[in-house]
Amino acid sequence: MPPPGAGGTVAPVRRVTVVGAGSWGTTVASLVAANAPVRLWCRRRELAAEVNARHTNEQYLPGFSLEPSLQADGDLGAALSGSATVVMAVPSHVFRSVLAEVVGHLGPGVAVISLTKGLEQGSHRRMSQILEELAPGHPIGVLTGPNLAREVLAGSLAAAVLAMGDVAAAERLVPVFARRHFRVYVGHDVVGCELGGALKNVMALAVGMAEGLGLAHNTRAALITRGLAELTRLGVAMGGEPATFAGLAGLGDLLATCLSPQSRNRHVGVELGRGRTLGEITDAMQQVAEGPKTARVVLELAAEHRVEMPITAELCAVLDGGREPAEAYQNLLGRSLRPEPEPFG
Repeated sequence: MPPPGAGGTVAPVRRVTVVGAGSWGTTVASLVAANAPVRLWCRRRELAAEVNARHTNEQYLPGFSLEPSLQADGDLGAALSGSATVVMAVPSHVFRSVLAEVVGHLGPGVAVISLTKGLEQGSHRRMSQILEELAPGHPIGVLTGPNLAREVLAGSLAAAVLAMGDVAAAERLVPVFARRHFRVYVGHDVVGCELGGALKNVMALAVGMAEGLGLAHNTRAALITRGLAELTRLGVAMGGEPATFAGLAGLGDLLATCLSPQSRNRHVGVELGRGRTLGEITDAMQQVAEGPKTARVVLELAAEHRVEMPITAELCAVLDGGREPAEAYQNLLGRSLRPEPEPFG
């Protein structure tokens, strides 16, 4: 039985299609456009027209210019025609429905790479599991890491990991994504990389909430550290490798998401700590913060795998409206202490 994401031989790199024109999807499309012909599928045709005419995406990336060779299309079939690599950059709650439309346009050997950092509600599936279900036989992988769209698009040095069950396939795809300022490392732990990307959003909510409450930097540092232990605990129980959570997909992504003012999940947490409701916060946002939806899935997975996740549990109580943020942190302080560092694996 092939490893997750193995799927078969990758077709020669030709055109790349990025499905989803949010901030990160647009950024990756612009990065790749310097290396290969790229089409960016935009749900709104007027956005596709803007990308083609002005080389901008003012809704999600105001003030930034995109690679001039990047082409956008509002027609999914046209955007996918002739592509050898498809990059899925849509939120987790629509990943399955959009992928169902994509698969009918995939030729043999087309690799499908997920940028989505979340878990499917109900099924608890990772995005690569949905890919395996709906696009069997295709090489699949995930591109993840501590990547903030605006900083990457501005040319700041950044790094990511491209994880595929077939490492040789990942190595062949690295030149598609890598740029001088965007280093792409190859990994094989698809499970760990996906879980690190999904679970860090939950911890960013908790750290942001501490900031909103005005808690000190050492409190937030302790939360990040214990949050890393918590997400590693579940990640290993679900089949991820411990070392993955100390790398770009784990600690790296956790730090970027917990500390950057650009982080949507941190922003939601900060506003929760300041007393706003989740509905008020998300209604005012243009883009999706994966953390609130993921948190409830994570808590269900923790129960399924018999893993203690106290930070996640308290956070979910706040998200559900049954607990005040200050009370949640008091509850965490009252817990019995665990060994440090924790043994994993």
